[in-house]
Amino acid sequence: MGYPTRVQLIQRQDSRQWYINFPAPLAHALEFQKGEIIEWVIQDKNTLILRRREMPHEAPPQAGAKKKRLRSGPMSRSSGTSA
Repeated sequence: MGYPTRVQLIQRQDSRQWYINFPAPLAHALEFQKGEIIEWVIQDKNTLILRRREMPHEAPPQAGAKKKRLRSGPMSRSSGTSA
């Protein structure tokens, strides 16, 4: 079964942008992750190949993401006694 998708064109004064949305059932079946990099390869005028790039082991933090802080209260310090 195929998933028909309409090609969209956004024309601005100085530029044109083409959009093709990826259907959610396909993205789910391929287990895409937000921010994942893919590459389109032209095989011929009727065939595009979608190539998944390998994800780095540790993704860089998102811009604007909050960092978690470790608490430095009495519960987090050692008591100074040995068992």
